[in-house]
Amino acid sequence: MRASFIPFSSLLAGFIAVLVGYASSAAIIWQAAQVAGASASQIAGWMTALGLGMGISTLALTLWHRVPVLTAWSTPGAALLVTGLQGVTINEAIGIFIFANALIVLCGVTGLFARLMNIIPPSLAAAMLAGILLRFGLQIFTPLPENLLLCGSMGLAWLMARVAAPRYAIIAALVCGLLVAGCRGDVVTNGVSFSLASPVFITPHFTLSTLISVGLPLFLVTMASQNAPGIATMQAAGYRIAVSPLMIVTGGLALLLAPFGVFSICIAAITAAICQSPDAHPQKDKRWLAAAAAGGFYLLAGVAGGSVSGLIAALPGAWVQMLAGLALLSTLSGSLYRALANENERDAATLTFLLTASGITLAGIGSAFWGLLLGSLCYVLLSRLRRA
Repeated sequence: MRASFIPFSSLLAGFIAVLVGYASSAAIIWQAAQVAGASASQIAGWMTALGLGMGISTLALTLWHRVPVLTAWSTPGAALLVTGLQGVTINEAIGIFIFANALIVLCGVTGLFARLMNIIPPSLAAAMLAGILLRFGLQIFTPLPENLLLCGSMGLAWLMARVAAPRYAIIAALVCGLLVAGCRGDVVTNGVSFSLASPVFITPHFTLSTLISVGLPLFLVTMASQNAPGIATMQAAGYRIAVSPLMIVTGGLALLLAPFGVFSICIAAITAAICQSPDAHPQKDKRWLAAAAAGGFYLLAGVAGGSVSGLIAALPGAWVQMLAGLALLSTLSGSLYRALANENERDAATLTFLLTASGITLAGIGSAFWGLLLGSLCYVLLSRLRRA
């Protein structure tokens, strides 16, 4: 598939999805790798392997299903590793990655995860997605006090283009922001150098204590805080495909690449929402083009794994935050509408939304899981009361 067949809006959505994914958590992964004692070349190899793994899985699943299936690393999982890998050798860390990914494959083979996702009401899935996206909507405004000119001009450009040419509103915000940041000297490219990094094979070492104390929580966090919201995001956008094969493919590829530093490859939620929104393509059955573009950008990011952090650091943080918030605005509003449309399910959906948006972590598991759990409990109890 040639890039000329992909509309520019879809190409841009794919680029923004990858940019947001890397900008939001690449530094966390580097920190986790450093805690495990990885060298600079090994860390660069980890980033290369992750980029290639996400690119291959995104392209394979998207082209096979003709549905925007975006994969990602587990940001909550990376955050857990920053603390969990304290005192753990790099060989033991690789053993943990293999163990956690093997459990994900097992979930896919047995079909347990698919059965759970099939019983979640669409309103609760939409509410959970809205809760996840809320902080991105809020960050349209939070950088304003310190970056009034940059963020204000991006917001104004988006608004004017939304009136005149809605499909290209995010393009107008991106270009305007780059122009303003460039004129102000906020794009710092001095430390950016482009280099290739080959993945480095690391021999795994398995110890029961680390597998239970770190590997099992990594598996639970990845499934509850990443795969569940990712599947819910697809379902909320109207894309329903078999869940178990997704777990087998993503978990299996991560398992294969684990000795090279791939701690997880899972179904994306936040970045996928960018490619699944009307801004990516006006036709729902054509939005897979945006995910395919994202897969290509993942591969490019993987090839330049050693340069990713420097490139991200060159861009103003406020520019990235503003762009992400604007790109996800239509998805957020659509999710809120679907979550609250059914009056009988509104209370359960509201609780799901609020708890998910709270961002709390209980027992090492993120708020998305607990929000969905509370909302489901409320949904069941209220349904029984209405039937009584």
